[in-house]
Amino acid sequence: MSGELIRPISRLIEPADPTQPGALRAILADAVETLPALPPADPNDRYTIRALTVLWLEADKTEHTRRAYFADLAAWLEWCRRTGLDPLDARRADVDGWKATITVTGKDGIPKKASSSTVARRLAAISSWYQYLEDNDVAERNPVSAVKRPKVDRQSPFPALAETETAALLDHVTSRAQRIGSEAAYRDAALLSLMFHTGLRVSGVTSARVADLAVDRGHRILWYTKKGQTRDFVPLAPPVLAALDAYLAVRGEREGELSGPLLVTAPHPRDPSKTGGRALTQRDVWLALRRYAKQAGLAAADNITPHTSRRTVATTLLANGVPIEKVQDLLSHNDIRITRGYDAARHKLDSSPVYTLAAVLSRHQQD
Repeated sequence: MSGELIRPISRLIEPADPTQPGALRAILADAVETLPALPPADPNDRYTIRALTVLWLEADKTEHTRRAYFADLAAWLEWCRRTGLDPLDARRADVDGWKATITVTGKDGIPKKASSSTVARRLAAISSWYQYLEDNDVAERNPVSAVKRPKVDRQSPFPALAETETAALLDHVTSRAQRIGSEAAYRDAALLSLMFHTGLRVSGVTSARVADLAVDRGHRILWYTKKGQTRDFVPLAPPVLAALDAYLAVRGEREGELSGPLLVTAPHPRDPSKTGGRALTQRDVWLALRRYAKQAGLAAADNITPHTSRRTVATTLLANGVPIEKVQDLLSHNDIRITRGYDAARHKLDSSPVYTLAAVLSRHQQD
């Protein structure tokens, strides 16, 4: 991807302030302006490709999906530019040619073949873009529709934590907050407690606002935005409330009347130019999880992601007899088969016959 795309993508990482109408669209328009291989925008035509691309990115997408789809589209259009292809003239053969070149850069900086899930996601993104253009009578066909998609592993490569590991992680961040006493420490304790007690998607956590805290029929709840941009609420259990109240009390001493995002960056203790108050991003959450998992000595620390909390919540509840329908509702799974996948993974580990085999063989082995 060309260097000129880095700045707009980084801006897409931070969601626009929902209190400012049009702020997100302005950011998207700025980013789409840098995309290669597209004709220039015409201010007198609301149906130009660039204008429609802005609307496509804006409509019914989470912050994470929007950022990923923008990067995928940028990669496709950059390939079109390099090969001299007008994206509207693309055919299946062109997409097949691009698919064969898809790579990712590893931690060592060396490009390597992309995983099946990455290729499938990129094809899905490009197909969605073409379908949107076709629906608006700008593209005559979707060249991705007939492209063979790679098979994707049904099981996530990322771990779920055992109950003891979850407890150790939450105990660590709680005791750390009490020991350090800083706003950032109390915020991170509230962050992890919220994620591992509710199973919310990271986008639901990072987009939550102070005003989303409410009381309903004696329960304190948090309103949040689900995948698909619909609203729902989740009740907050006593441990979450204790962590949130402690954080908001410390933050309130600095801000006075609280407003804005529920979880924000704290002022830098040594850099007065960093005043804090910015909503946490998904990257902030990712880095915090990795850092505290390592500090807590978890074996899965190097592979933990924000999705780990959802897998952990699901497997813990199912292992303790909670009906699968209730878990499905909590995690907002549209398809119960997704929820069943968590239970299948747990049984494959807990009930694996390899342990029986090892016990049988050990009886016949010499001490």
